[in-house]
Amino acid sequence: MDQVRVGVIMNGVTGRMGTRQHLDRSIIAIRDEGGLPLADGRRLVVDPILVGRDAAKLRALATRYGVQRWTTSLDEALDDPDDTIYFDSQLTSLRAEAVRKAIAAGKHVFCEKPTAGDLEEALELVRLADAAGIKHGVVQDKLFLPGIRKLKRLIDGGFFGDLLSFRLNFGYWVFEGDWQHLNRPSWNYRKEDGGGLIMDMYPHWRYVLDDVIGPVRSVLCHGQVHIPRRWDENGEEYAATAEDAAYGMFQFDNDVLAQFTTSWATRPYRDEIGEWQLDGTLGSAIAGLRDCRVQSRANTPMPVWNPDIPNPIDFRAGWAEVPDNEVFGNAFRVQWEMFLRHVVEDADFGWDLLEGAKGVQLAELALRSWRERRWIDVPDLEVPAS
Repeated sequence: MDQVRVGVIMNGVTGRMGTRQHLDRSIIAIRDEGGLPLADGRRLVVDPILVGRDAAKLRALATRYGVQRWTTSLDEALDDPDDTIYFDSQLTSLRAEAVRKAIAAGKHVFCEKPTAGDLEEALELVRLADAAGIKHGVVQDKLFLPGIRKLKRLIDGGFFGDLLSFRLNFGYWVFEGDWQHLNRPSWNYRKEDGGGLIMDMYPHWRYVLDDVIGPVRSVLCHGQVHIPRRWDENGEEYAATAEDAAYGMFQFDNDVLAQFTTSWATRPYRDEIGEWQLDGTLGSAIAGLRDCRVQSRANTPMPVWNPDIPNPIDFRAGWAEVPDNEVFGNAFRVQWEMFLRHVVEDADFGWDLLEGAKGVQLAELALRSWRERRWIDVPDLEVPAS
């Protein structure tokens, strides 16, 4: 069987998400299963090269996963014409410059969010990529979560009737670092290092909102630094200058109102760390990362306010599980496979750098809304001329 080798430059995969989702569960999993079948009968095989700033970490990762190639020199990796895809999951502050270099080297680009530190830079990347004629994509992993896919299935099947509201409760407790090990990097809580929950998470919420409800037209947001003092990876105390929670509302062309609470300073009392509730006239659904439950109009109970007696209704009992009806793959790997096929056989891929710029746009407008304490409209994006 003929094989098509695709060399993938993977920059920044020594971090938690880069290692676990992009390297381990995506590229290495594809490699170890013998690659991807293509429409013409050939097989696409991936050959990664790991790039980063820490030689010891790279060496350890390469040994662990049986990767033969690694380097601390991005320029060296980009010089190899046989490696045609550049992937970036570095710190946000480092991403745009590296993506520029990859575009200049003629590489196809697939990268994490946010694509840049501000909208102007994000749109510049779109312009450069289009001018270079390369293929480009941005990770939009939550669209491929089983819970969100089930939610979309319900919408497409007309389950909800007229949509009314869309709510999210997302987050968990990030330990301060003084007596418990950190469960997120300390730079996330320093604005001067590119930290901040809004720029971290609102690029995700943009594509979820756009895909589930429709294009976002306006945003109202408040951010908060709930935990003002934290301790870094070396045990040094520092001032948290970036918000660790955001409370946002979003409007669309229809009458749906979305309310998203996102927090790294909350202790969940729910089934999953993130749950989206979509209410409609004929039914409601609650989707987590994997599961989705529904309650139809006919099964809706009639609560009565009476604080003098125990609640007689088991509210959870009135919800039914939405079946899988298919095998759901890892959300990151699913999109990796789509992008690889997009590069090799020109298969459809709808999440390019412009879609990534939309996420940066929403984050910037949410930050502006917080500063100005008002609703901000979300204009259509136009890529600047060269």
